[in-house]
Amino acid sequence: MSNGSRKICFVTGSRADFGLLVWPMRAIRETPGLTLQLVATGMHLAPEFGYTFNAIREEGFEVDERVETLLASDTGAGVAKSVGLGVIGFADAFTRLEPDLVVVLGDRFEMFAAAQAAMFMRLPMAHLFGGDVTEGAVDESTRHAISKMSHLHFTSNPGSTRRLMQLGEHPSRIHTIGSVGIDAIKHLDLMNREEIGNALGMPLGERNALITFHPVTVEAGRSVAELDELFAALSALDPVFRFVFTLANADAEGRALNARIEAFAAARPNTIAVASLGQLRYLSLMSQADLVIGNSSSGLLEAPSFGIPTVDIGDRQKGRERADSVFHAAPERGAIAAAIAQALQRGRKNTINPYGDGDSSRRFADIIAGVPDYRQLLAKGFHELPGSGARP
Repeated sequence: MSNGSRKICFVTGSRADFGLLVWPMRAIRETPGLTLQLVATGMHLAPEFGYTFNAIREEGFEVDERVETLLASDTGAGVAKSVGLGVIGFADAFTRLEPDLVVVLGDRFEMFAAAQAAMFMRLPMAHLFGGDVTEGAVDESTRHAISKMSHLHFTSNPGSTRRLMQLGEHPSRIHTIGSVGIDAIKHLDLMNREEIGNALGMPLGERNALITFHPVTVEAGRSVAELDELFAALSALDPVFRFVFTLANADAEGRALNARIEAFAAARPNTIAVASLGQLRYLSLMSQADLVIGNSSSGLLEAPSFGIPTVDIGDRQKGRERADSVFHAAPERGAIAAAIAQALQRGRKNTINPYGDGDSSRRFADIIAGVPDYRQLLAKGFHELPGSGARP
């Protein structure tokens, strides 16, 4: 590393955010004058969630620091305590790494912990996917909180940019670059049907569905009942279907959902449940699926780029921008079945994805490299919108 190289420290806590960060990290690593640092935390370090720490190395990245956060708890109190552990761990990690800029993505509690540590340590911070809306998840609050602690913003769509300005962030600090998740679709050499079947241990069938169902974190106790409604709708489908579940995140009630998903899969030869597919297998399977089902953001962000229809269930993604390939369903078996029928009738067709064109990561790295002094970003005011009535 040259003396003039600036250290850009990424934080990753789950298979989902790592898949989105792969291409921005590569772009940073390839940019002169910038040095990549990486901190792994959360589900990456937990065997029950697939110990996806190994996937980081498989993608060609070295982890500079590990921060343990997860407790063996499936409650809101457990998640709150995990945030506390994370703040302590990230404070230690950032002290050792001395980054020039910290990069966090999204809204999960691990990112919330990292952002708090960085804020109190006066470390400049860049936030990806701020301004998005997910009214059915506690992530809605943590995402906006992280945005207010951050100093540079990289949004996936113009609506999110507008909402960040409503939060008082200055337009000069907000960059609409699209979703970095689409970059993988553009650059990866995806697996074919036979390769995917071999990797899964179950060949793809005449019809195939990729399913992810995460906890509905705003209201306790709803998630299991909503998952059971999904099971009922799936059980009524034609037996030619093959179902591939990816397990839920380590949110409150996540372990309860995973136990039910694994039991559902064990009782059906046409169904498998996988803790983590990894980016290549996940996107390859998505490219071959007839539809994506559940409440994961990937059904809204990535699936439209393949022209694959999505059945989005419940309120977890409520408020997000969505393509015309996304069919919403209330978390009730009849509504889910009706949305699945609509999605299958639509089938695969070219779709305009509101989240970009697959060049977001290069835009991100170029903007990061073009900032002359990150520490000057630390002082920021509240930007009043024109016509707000506030005094200048």
